[in-house]
Amino acid sequence: MSDATQYRNVARIKLSDLPLLNMDAFKNVILNNVQNGGVVLAFFGAPAMTVQNGVCIYAIIGTATTGCISVHRTEVTDAYPSLTPEVPQLHWFERELAEQWAITPEGHPWLKPIRFMQQAVNGKNILSGGKTVVAGVTDYYSVKGKEIHEVAVGPVHAGIIEPGHFRFQCHGETVFHLEIELGYQHRGIEKALVGGPDKRTPFFMETLAGDSSIAHGFAYSQLMGALLGKEMPKRALAIAACALELERLANHTGDLGALAGDIGYLPTLSFNGRLRGDYLNMTGLICGNRFGRNLVCPGGVMFDVSDATITELKKRLATIFKETRISCDLLWATPSVMARFENTGVVKKEDGIALGWVGPAARACGIDMDARAHFPFGAYLDRQMPVAMAESGDVYARAHTRWQEMVNSRAFIDATLNEMPAGATRTDVDLMGKDIPEKDTLVVSLTEGWRGVVCHAAITNREGRFAVYKVVDPSFHNWFALAMSLRDEQISDFPLCNKSFNLSYCGHDL
Repeated sequence: MSDATQYRNVARIKLSDLPLLNMDAFKNVILNNVQNGGVVLAFFGAPAMTVQNGVCIYAIIGTATTGCISVHRTEVTDAYPSLTPEVPQLHWFERELAEQWAITPEGHPWLKPIRFMQQAVNGKNILSGGKTVVAGVTDYYSVKGKEIHEVAVGPVHAGIIEPGHFRFQCHGETVFHLEIELGYQHRGIEKALVGGPDKRTPFFMETLAGDSSIAHGFAYSQLMGALLGKEMPKRALAIAACALELERLANHTGDLGALAGDIGYLPTLSFNGRLRGDYLNMTGLICGNRFGRNLVCPGGVMFDVSDATITELKKRLATIFKETRISCDLLWATPSVMARFENTGVVKKEDGIALGWVGPAARACGIDMDARAHFPFGAYLDRQMPVAMAESGDVYARAHTRWQEMVNSRAFIDATLNEMPAGATRTDVDLMGKDIPEKDTLVVSLTEGWRGVVCHAAITNREGRFAVYKVVDPSFHNWFALAMSLRDEQISDFPLCNKSFNLSYCGHDL
């Protein structure tokens, strides 16, 4: 049996069909996939099947050029040779694996927990560079020199935002290195999902990252559809895709306004703040909730759109987007804005490929990957989504890529509303009763949230319940991109660079 079986998005994979590789073969197949353009979408542990007290490591890799997902696994005990030196995309994943399962990736270049752990895992301590990590105590990377100084920011910030710690190594105003530490509000959602699905599961999914409720709810719903063998009706898929694009429009609009605010350009800041709310209100018109909660569910959507609602949505979209274009065009036409956006926070394509960045952050430096186009799902199987790209990798590129995506989202929603499929909006699903998910099965479900690819992976046990449920929010891939964007930059550019990515703290801390 091949050790490089390829699958399409939301395929159902029997565990008995998935080879168990030795570590050398596991490493080689990951390296081969990454060298051929693959991105590690998830890398996580589960209880081992053949090794007592061991851990089964799963690697899920997506390759945009083929549109396929490959899944590989191996088993280890207390330690294994780190793959990070040869596959840098795994640097964050291996640290997470170490803190969650107390297995040591020997030779990892900077092994420390990525979240604060309150106790030892499985009775074992977590290692950091050969030293035991005590909960709440950590080592930081430091640059030595007479004129080097550190600037520590957070976790408490001067604003109503989530907690995160940023530690800058500076020479004067120039940043040599930025270390980012998260995990201050780790909620244990993945652990709480084990044993499901149950009545709580949809609420966990829609609050994984509150500004991406549709993206995560959609990923979960199509995953459950695969486990149950029940497809969403075409009309439901169209409504869900429109909601996903409205989520993108709202967040990109808000972020372009916030970028304007970070450089003191008030017209776009003020207009976009209001326009973001108008897009959210369009989602509220569909389902009664501005963030789209309780809309997408296993089997379809909970709310239909009448002909009158479709007419109103099209009318609102035309008006709101016209105003959005005027507001955002002010950015590109204002020299003082461009002077701050261009050549600020530059990241390189080769670094993005090596570190596995996703979403607009990756596409803004020339990396061509969008789950809607390359791993199509739902309504995107029938209606192609153009991929917005840039090359310069600076704040301007990240901002303008978002604007291009907004243009594409508006066109997609218009076309979908004009050709809304007829029929039902939901296939009957009874998770609390007669419908039992497929047993001993793995499903990988991808959607494209506004920050990038969202990956949900579930493994069911012999009763059809979740033995493992792994979520990788796009922010997990991209926080290190922010660190790279500050190298050799002025520390005063940090707020602007930070907002140009606008990553999620809670999406990271699952």
